[in-house]
Amino acid sequence: MIKDLIGKLTDAFLKDEKSNIGKLFLIVDEQLTALKSALTTAENWRDIDAAKGKALDLLGDNVSQDRGRATDEIYRVLIRGKVARNVSDGTTNRIIEALAKTLNCKPSEIHIVSSKENNEDEPAAIIVKKAPIEALSKVGMSATQFSNIVQKTVAAGVRVAYVDLNGTFRFSSSANSIETSQYGFSTDGTDGGTLGGIFQPEDDYPLPI
Repeated sequence: MIKDLIGKLTDAFLKDEKSNIGKLFLIVDEQLTALKSALTTAENWRDIDAAKGKALDLLGDNVSQDRGRATDEIYRVLIRGKVARNVSDGTTNRIIEALAKTLNCKPSEIHIVSSKENNEDEPAAIIVKKAPIEALSKVGMSATQFSNIVQKTVAAGVRVAYVDLNGTFRFSSSANSIETSQYGFSTDGTDGGTLGGIFQPEDDYPLPI
């Protein structure tokens, strides 16, 4: 930018960065660069996935979502969840869509069935048969916190019976032959079964939802 500024001078001035006016333009250039950087950061932080700290708090205020003790990563989940729940009608597909938007994952990573579909007797209950373990671990969310988010997403009067956090990985059904399966070992790191488990912090605090 400094060269552009000096280039706009008339021929009456010495167009050199080491000249007095060049040194003055260097000071102006530093201020303009700092201002441009601040404006770019402010624009980027309007994106929920990029915002941090106070900027993220302001995005939460827009949808009346308190932060509580949540980290930036989990607070983003709460904000997305608040928006998603506002348009959910309580049907299974909409619940899955809302949870996928909440955790920023694919709907195919979540599978929900009713208790009756799972051969259990409780009439108004659902079971999360498949949960996005990688997405939960990425933000450091505990199983209890995720269950609470699911409970807030379902219709009133419906209970979340439990959340299955088991992975999909399976060993071969035969010890003496090679078996190919989408649930076996990965061939290139993008396929294969997934392992179960989730990050469980010692301080498993309740979320303001």
